[in-house]
Amino acid sequence: MSRVGAVALAGLLAVAVLAAASSSGVGADPPREEGSRAKHGRAPWHPHVKSARRYARSRAGDVRFAITEFNGRVRGYNVGRSAPMASTYKAMLLVAYLRRIREQSIEPWERDLLRPMIRRSDNYAATTIDEILGRTPIERLARRAKMRHFRWSDTWGLSMNAAGDQARFFRHLRRYVPRRHEGYAMRQLRSIVPSQRWGVAQVRPRGWRLYFKGGWGSGTGLVEHQTARLERGKRRIGLSIMSEGNPNHEYATDTLRGVARRLLRGLSQVGRRP
Repeated sequence: MSRVGAVALAGLLAVAVLAAASSSGVGADPPREEGSRAKHGRAPWHPHVKSARRYARSRAGDVRFAITEFNGRVRGYNVGRSAPMASTYKAMLLVAYLRRIREQSIEPWERDLLRPMIRRSDNYAATTIDEILGRTPIERLARRAKMRHFRWSDTWGLSMNAAGDQARFFRHLRRYVPRRHEGYAMRQLRSIVPSQRWGVAQVRPRGWRLYFKGGWGSGTGLVEHQTARLERGKRRIGLSIMSEGNPNHEYATDTLRGVARRLLRGLSQVGRRP
C-alpha cells in the first residue's frame, strides 16, 4: 500500500473509532450530578462555601460549618474542629433511644420525654433519656455514624463533636433510625417550636423540607449551634453550623442565619422545571 493510501486508511479508522465511542458512550462527557444543566436546564448547584467562609471570618467569635453536596462530599470551614454540642446532642439521644427500643411501640411516657426534648429542647427530658441510655448506646451510634471527632461526657451538653461529623450524621439520619420509628423521629425534628426557629429555619429554601436541632447553651451566645437536614425528592443535604464566643444570643442567631443564607443560595431553584 502506498504512503498516501495508508494515511487515508488511518483517517477512516479514526473516524470509525470516534463514531463508535459516541454511540456507545465511551469518551463522552460524564453524567452530570443531580440538579445539573443536563437534567433541569440549569447549571449544577454547589454550596457557596467561599461566600459563607468570608462572612464567618468577619463575625465575632469562633465560627465553623460543614455542608454536604448532593453526592455526599463534605465542604466547609474548620469542619474538624470540635466544640461542646449543647442541645444538638439531643438529636443523638433521640436516635439512640429509638434504636434501643428497636421495633417495640413507643410508650406514652416515652413520648412525653422525647417530644419535648426535641421540639422545645427540654433539658429535664434530655437528662432523663441520657440517664436511661448511659454511655454505651451513644458511643455505639457515634461509631455507626463514623463520627471521628465525637467525645462523650457525663454532662451531656459538654459532649464534643465537629461540624463535619454532624453534617454527615444528619444527611444520613434516616438510615440510623429503625424503620418503624423513622416517621416519628423526623416529625419531631420538623416540628421545632416557633420560638426556637431561628438561623437556618429563617432561610429555608422554598420547596425544601427542613429537619433540624439547635443548641445554645445557657442563651448567652457563648455556644450557639444548629444542625440540619434538607430534603427535596431524592436529594438531601446535611448542614452544621457551630459557633462559640458570640457577644450575645441575638448576635449568634444572626451569624447562624448569615452563614446558612450564603451556603444555600440558589438551592430553591434545584428541581424546579425550567
